[in-house]
Amino acid sequence: MTGHEGSVERVRVAVAAYPVDFLADWAAFEAKLTRWVADAAGQGAQLLVFPEYAPLELVSLLPTELHHDVIGMRPALQAFVPEFVALHARLAREYGVGIVAGSYPVAHAGAFVNRAFVFGPDGSQGHQDKLLMTRFEAEEWDVAPGEGVQVFDLPLPGGTLRFGVAICYDSEFPGLARAQAEAGAELLVVPSFTGSRAGFTRVRVGSMARALENQLYALHAPLIADAPWTYAVEDAHGAATIYAPSDNGLPEDGIVAQLGWNEPGWLVTDLDLTLTRHVRADGHVLNWRDRHVGVSRAVPAGVVTLGGTPEPA
Repeated sequence: MTGHEGSVERVRVAVAAYPVDFLADWAAFEAKLTRWVADAAGQGAQLLVFPEYAPLELVSLLPTELHHDVIGMRPALQAFVPEFVALHARLAREYGVGIVAGSYPVAHAGAFVNRAFVFGPDGSQGHQDKLLMTRFEAEEWDVAPGEGVQVFDLPLPGGTLRFGVAICYDSEFPGLARAQAEAGAELLVVPSFTGSRAGFTRVRVGSMARALENQLYALHAPLIADAPWTYAVEDAHGAATIYAPSDNGLPEDGIVAQLGWNEPGWLVTDLDLTLTRHVRADGHVLNWRDRHVGVSRAVPAGVVTLGGTPEPA
């Protein structure tokens, strides 16, 4: 599907600013996730997006000595993966929604990757692994990059929504989202975990730039945490936000909707894909049309020497 034939024109999305809790047991996690999904579905949302590393509240179910052991917790967390996947698949089927689950450190090919499982309304599943690691992931946690970008087709009344997932740091690199847009994605999902306003701003700027370059919507779902009991996600900040290219019919500041800073909850919004399609075809600027021209005219970069040899002081 490279054009818009068979594509949906409107979608209602739910973007989570998800708070980390200390859980008593697995049943508490299941009940919490069920409440969240039921709430978003009850508001008519068709695609639900959870943040990066949201499931790490499951660290609270591990032995206390592992709560601050970022190496030791990784294999221990694998015990929850089958139930985690099955729970999301069941909720997606039960409520008839698409779900981008909170990303999880999953054992894969002798390493651990940061994986976002994606579920369709029939419970079918795929995944997108994070491709570029932050210093914390690479240097302290020993989480490895995955391989390849995916796009996902979500069946909706009236057509299909094609979207991509760029996990946190991945949103700061134009080539990854560009590959997804080239494959037909009209929406970019950005789950994030950032420990400061500066970190959140980096992901925000990256997401807005990807929305501008590819003239699509970007959904930014941040983790919210004040969890001194675990070094993994002890402090996390942000505001659930939806971005768009600032052009005809779309917000002048590029912000479609947002919650308050560190405000937990769902940001539920209707997105009109005919607006971004119109901007691609006949906007004030045509970033999508000119994407290849911009690259070809910039490479290789020339070097210009200004002035002669500096005079000695």
